[in-house]
Amino acid sequence: MLLAQRTTCPLLEGLPHESRRWAPSLPPPLLHEHRLNQPLAGSVMRLIVTRPAAQAQAWVQALQALKVDAHALPLLGIEPVADIALLQSDWRELASLALVMFVSANAVQHFFAARPEGLPWPPNLIAASTGPGTTAALREAGAVLIEQPAPEEAQFDSEALWRQLRVKNWMGRRVLIVRGEEGRSWLADTLHAAGAQVTLRVAYRRVAPHPNAAEQALMQAALARPAEHRWFFSSSEAVGQLQRLAPQADWGRSAALASHPRIAQAAKDIGFGQVDVVAPDPQAVAFMLGQG
Repeated sequence: MLLAQRTTCPLLEGLPHESRRWAPSLPPPLLHEHRLNQPLAGSVMRLIVTRPAAQAQAWVQALQALKVDAHALPLLGIEPVADIALLQSDWRELASLALVMFVSANAVQHFFAARPEGLPWPPNLIAASTGPGTTAALREAGAVLIEQPAPEEAQFDSEALWRQLRVKNWMGRRVLIVRGEEGRSWLADTLHAAGAQVTLRVAYRRVAPHPNAAEQALMQAALARPAEHRWFFSSSEAVGQLQRLAPQADWGRSAALASHPRIAQAAKDIGFGQVDVVAPDPQAVAFMLGQG
């Protein structure tokens, strides 16, 4: 869906690759075992938001405004690449591109941070995102034309974005995909198969987290009293980092929310006893927890 003007948007996404925007007037679809109008049973004392620090704080504030007892425990650190010369070169060639796709709000932040002085974003250049957080970041950065998955998509990911892009003729057209050091190449491969000339550009690095004393205490409390806590994962990498931080932990009595089935599977793979998929939107999360 091509957006050409600012729309009402829930906050954020931040991070990595799967997201979704639900209309505030509609109950958010719950994408796993729960029916549309059926929040999770029981009360949740504390929700642990695991996004990188900058996005985690914004999520915590939004969730607390919705009466969710949310706390940040960032499980991914984000750092810029050491050399921004290639990013600056990309900026100088934007006018020759048909599309720039950003995998996350972090990709937007670090790409625009590398902008050479005096170079504007071309007003007719189409940017693409897989979800509302990245779209919001693009709006804030000054992008006007933005492609994102259609609202009725069950998941916001590269496949859903492609269903919007595939109607265009990509033969010989140049596309830039801005991402972190690692990630799926599905969209790049698909665009290449459609005839596009695709460049993958790394704009940031994901690094291991370094929890402070309060965050370590939060993790220990979640392990000691799993029924009083629920984890919220927005990337598979965050799940992997949690396992590295607590390699001997038994997560069998712990429960989590995940913003995509792939992320949910990663949580199940490390032993989480219950994992439910929810749209990556504060209202959707609050609704599933019975606070919306």
